[in-house]
Amino acid sequence: MTDWSPTSWQARPALQQANYPDAVALVAALAELRSLPPLVTSWEIHSLRKQLAKAEGGDGFLLQGGDCAEGFIDCNPEVITNKLKILLQMSLVLVLGLKQRVIRVGRIAGQYTKPRSTDLETRDGITLPSYRGDLVNGPEFTAAARTPDPARLLQGHGRAALTLNFIRALSEGGFADLHHPENWDLAFVAQSPSARDYRKVVEELGESLRFMRAVGCGGAGELARVQFFTSHEALHLPYEQALTRQVRRFPGWFDLSTHLPWIGFRTADPGGAHVEFMRGIANPIGVKVGTGATPDWLRALVERLNPDREHGRLVLIHRFGADQIARELPGMIAAVRATGIPVLWVSDPMHGNTETTASGYKTRRFDNIVAELSLAFDIHRELGGRLGGVHFELTGDDVTECLGGARGLDESGLERAYRTQVDPRLNYEQALEMAMAIVRKLRAPTSAHTI
Repeated sequence: MTDWSPTSWQARPALQQANYPDAVALVAALAELRSLPPLVTSWEIHSLRKQLAKAEGGDGFLLQGGDCAEGFIDCNPEVITNKLKILLQMSLVLVLGLKQRVIRVGRIAGQYTKPRSTDLETRDGITLPSYRGDLVNGPEFTAAARTPDPARLLQGHGRAALTLNFIRALSEGGFADLHHPENWDLAFVAQSPSARDYRKVVEELGESLRFMRAVGCGGAGELARVQFFTSHEALHLPYEQALTRQVRRFPGWFDLSTHLPWIGFRTADPGGAHVEFMRGIANPIGVKVGTGATPDWLRALVERLNPDREHGRLVLIHRFGADQIARELPGMIAAVRATGIPVLWVSDPMHGNTETTASGYKTRRFDNIVAELSLAFDIHRELGGRLGGVHFELTGDDVTECLGGARGLDESGLERAYRTQVDPRLNYEQALEMAMAIVRKLRAPTSAHTI
């Protein structure tokens, strides 16, 4: 692109950016960041693009999940292992249940920023900058913690590198739990209204893995060595620019902070800085599409981000809510289809179903998440297309942040282990139950409209 460079976004309106009081320190931190090794490689990015291109044609299913916002404290072996474990277990349920390749992408090793509704937060008459994620400032409500600190950019790069190193060691070396479903925590299955169907999935999973171990070939090797990609919202543009490089092997520019960067709905203005930055990088890119979007806006956006109609380039992640999706999604599908631009459609059934309880907890109901996801599958199928993936905010830990699920978590139970600093996540059991529900849905007759 002759009209694009890694700095061309700076001439556009840039929303959701931190205001650093020490400009000299910011320049120094970004200069050091540009000199550090990248976090991912161009050939890993090309591998992901090829797999996403196949998924567009029906050969593959994207599973993307992880924390709403990572903290530096999450660079911990137990936390990382639990995240990787639930994503790999979910992917195994999908692989063996759907008889299809699953592309595993974590919201991990870089999801250190979050958009905020306002730049400032006021408590008891004191006003301070809003918490924008550990890459920018701290969550504690003090002037020292809330002042954007450029040193955090380097700390974030270091934590992401350590996290990726541990993930690669686990995934390349084999993850023993994958071969022993009897060690999975599946006690919740018996308590589900869909217990009989879930037990069938569990039994088939165990039988399939035992067969592959017995024959010692085929899928066993794939399960011992898994590919695992990373993703995060590319919100902090100076950070992303500093890690955008040219490489010898491939033409173009690569954002080497992650494999799959995405644009949040709040910063997806076709004329804005985030779209300008993302249109020029060679990574596959995602875009969140939610209530308030129009077909004309989406048409302009996909034409700007994928003008050459490349396969494996663009992932559209819709997030309307269970009560809005039937009204909103068909028009969006029609608008994109009219452009002839290939995309991979993915459902994020989490964001649109957020609510606040009477006691002040921000939460999501498992049944509403399931309802939106079920409708997403139906709508794409009825319009002659295909939902090619799912995007969840989840954790492998025993948190109590989303209501419902097989154990019937109610409002009184939220306080037991409500740990998120931003958005509520599915816990280990709810996430695994969701994977089983997807299998149950896609195996059902086409007339079935519920998971």
